[in-house]
Amino acid sequence: MRTLTTMSDRTVAVVRLGCARNDVDSEEIAGRLQAEGWRLVADPAAAAVAVVNTCGFIEAAKQDSIDTLLELADLKADAAARTRAVVAVGCLAERYGRDLAAEMTEVDAVLGFDSYDDLTSHLRTVLDGGSVAAHVPADRRTLLPISPVARPAAVRRGPVGGNGPGDGAVPTGPASGPPRLRTRLDDRPWAPLKLASGCDRRCSFCAIPSFRGAFVSRPPEEVLAEARVLAGLGVREAFCVSENTTSYGKDLGDLRALEALLPRLAAVDGLDRVRLSYLQPAEVRPGLVAAITDTEGVAPYFDLSFQHASPTVLRRMRRFGGTGPFLDLVERIRARRPEAGIRSNVIVGFPGETEADVAELRAFLEAARLDVVGVFGYSDEDGTEAAGLDGHLPADEVAARVADLSGLAAELLAQRAEDREGERVRVLVEQSDAEGTWGRADHQGPDDGATRLAAPPGTHGVGDLVAAVVTGLDGTDLVARPLVPAAAAP
Repeated sequence: MRTLTTMSDRTVAVVRLGCARNDVDSEEIAGRLQAEGWRLVADPAAAAVAVVNTCGFIEAAKQDSIDTLLELADLKADAAARTRAVVAVGCLAERYGRDLAAEMTEVDAVLGFDSYDDLTSHLRTVLDGGSVAAHVPADRRTLLPISPVARPAAVRRGPVGGNGPGDGAVPTGPASGPPRLRTRLDDRPWAPLKLASGCDRRCSFCAIPSFRGAFVSRPPEEVLAEARVLAGLGVREAFCVSENTTSYGKDLGDLRALEALLPRLAAVDGLDRVRLSYLQPAEVRPGLVAAITDTEGVAPYFDLSFQHASPTVLRRMRRFGGTGPFLDLVERIRARRPEAGIRSNVIVGFPGETEADVAELRAFLEAARLDVVGVFGYSDEDGTEAAGLDGHLPADEVAARVADLSGLAAELLAQRAEDREGERVRVLVEQSDAEGTWGRADHQGPDDGATRLAAPPGTHGVGDLVAAVVTGLDGTDLVARPLVPAAAAP
């Protein structure tokens, strides 16, 4: 049996899948392994072990995780590859654990979140030809007190340490456990910054709380410490993520904690822009709207999880709101900042959804004129209340409604993009090469399209924040002419 004896064997590739929250988790895993003597490599074929941080949210994401695991497992039989083991971690592993291990015998280990502290020993075991017991799933909501304000005392914490000497590691203290070193796995000029973990909401279609656990905020000083180090590593935009950002601070005894945190984040030296994601419309209070729209350095950007507009459907989803309050929120935002970006996702084909409900959703989208709308067809998720509801629609009917609403959304988004012609924007450059210069304006999140700068190649570099005016469209992306001087604020 070959044993782990040389540094050449201590190579690991961390493969990231899923959302921006998973990106943070992947970088924490990478940081821990690097601190324990592993050498990080980007190509799984060049690593002794590939650690795959899976996604377990919706069917398409789960399938992508499974396909990736199988593809990497094939490397073990490839004579040109160094890969000897493939280990599944992350949400899919946490959610399905030993069932996933039983179905995917090609994978050498399936580990849950609580295995991360002992990850090095687990990797040593599988590389030495041993086996590691597969994770046994449990409802993680039961691990912390029901009362949010009782949770901080139950979460293990420690001081946030200093950065290692030039290794790109970011010291953090994640809400889910003790401090870990976060190592950046890319050189993008923006990075996700986790504000909290878990979710206390009980949306009938969503399984996330059961495997991500109860909601726990990171203390403001931890968040700020990580933001400062990220800025020191060249990050210009902090993209604040969590399962439910508008709940930030409720377990700290301060429902206005997010409003207080935003100016402090925006004041971090080196950060040009702070952006929030995952906002629940029912929890967006007037003070938060004001903090986002009025704080210099905070992007006027609202990622609002509407999910539908029909009050009847929303109640079956165990959510609040409807066309009236949602349009009122949109109007209040645009009254303060007409150029604000507003994006959302909607689910169609939910059990019991009628043609009248779809018509109401169409009318809402037409009136709201959002910048980005993701349209998803409903599908059952294991262990959710919605899976047991009556009124399930045939798959072909769900698909037809998705196609209809997607077509409408495309038309509306193109119209909204046209409305921005002549608007002054600030573009954070993310790509600059012979093909052109691209970036994102304040109203554009990481998955919300881009802005192409009409400037000669090489005029602006990655990480530059460029003032420009929108002159046209490239599909639904924008084309903008830089102003002079290029670094001037709009």
